Parts: sequence; C-alpha cells; structure tokens
Amino acid sequence: MTESSLPELSPDALGSALREAVEFVDAEGWGQPPTLFALVPTALVAQTQPDLADTLDTSELTLIAQEALPVGEDNSIAELEHLLGTTSWPPGVAGAALVQEIIVLPPDAEDDLDDAFEPLLADPDAADAAAVSAARAHPDSKVARLAAGALRDGQALTLMQLQPEPGEDPYQPIELLSHPDLAPNLVHALAATLDEDLDPDEY
Repeated sequence: MTESSLPELSPDALGSALREAVEFVDAEGWGQPPTLFALVPTALVAQTQPDLADTLDTSELTLIAQEALPVGEDNSIAELEHLLGTTSWPPGVAGAALVQEIIVLPPDAEDDLDDAFEPLLADPDAADAAAVSAARAHPDSKVARLAAGALRDGQALTLMQLQPEPGEDPYQPIELLSHPDLAPNLVHALAATLDEDLDPDEY
C-alpha cells in the first residue's frame, strides 16, 4: 500500500481524531503519561479486519493507542521529540497523534524563566529539566493537555485543553483551544514518523 492508495480524508478528519484522542485520555483523569496513537482510516480497518466492522463508528480515522512511551517523569516535549525520532509507521497508517500534559505559563512568567535559565543553555538537558521544574512550581502555572497530530497528506493540527480550576465542574464539556504556533517542533517530529514505509501487509 502506498500513500496515494489511502482513502481520501476530509479537512475535518484530523480535528475529529484529536478530539477523540483527548476524550480517550481524559476518561482516565489527569496525571496520565503521554499517549501516542496511530491514525488508521476506518474504511481500511473495516476492509482488512471485517470482524471489527461492528465495533467501528462513523469516524473517518480509527485511533490505535500505542504502548506507553519510555519517558522520564518530566515528560518534556524535547524528550518526546527525541523518542519520536526512532518511530515509524507502516503505510496503512494515515497519521499519528500524541496527547500529553504540559505546564502553561503567562507570557511574562515565560520571559522570567528564559532569563533565569540562560546560563544553563550550554547543557540543553539540564536547562530543559530545570525549566520544567521551575514551571511546575510557578504560582501562575496551569496544567493543560496538548494534543498534536499529523497526516501523511501534510495536514497538521495542535489543540490544547486546560485543566479545570478547583471548584469547576470536572465533567463539563471539553473545550479545546487552538493556535498555529503551538508546539511546531513536536508536530514536525510526528510528521517525520510518517516518512518511512514498512511492511505493506501491515497497517
């Protein structure tokens, strides 16, 4: 199977898949490790595994959760980008998505952290670990879920879900925010996992 033989997807397919991925992780509550998903066209799943046909919904893409990623406690984006560099998918996989928890800071707080950790830039790993630790401790920090996805056809999208504040209804509908500059390096790393074809009999 080649990329050109994959079913054509609508412009909404990736966004719907990312929302489904967030809902999948959200069902387990906050504090979950990063979760990587293969995005397989539902039509292809129904064709290659007819015994699953009755379990499939109307979504264009079926999510297949992968084994937990061997990341450290900080789950840093830089660490995930490095791990994704060793990941590839068979050609039946139309895309990949990653959902992870991150720390969000207001812009002025981020500037303060940049100034504080500039002396550590000679050691990127140390600077990254120190920045994550300081961000978690910052009084204005917020926990959020970042959902990033990329398709073989070039589509990419990143969405963010803020953790409800104390006292807010934890069962309120999930609100997903989007911004074109959210985690561009992570999106690029996900897209790169789709560049290499494996066994055409697999998906």
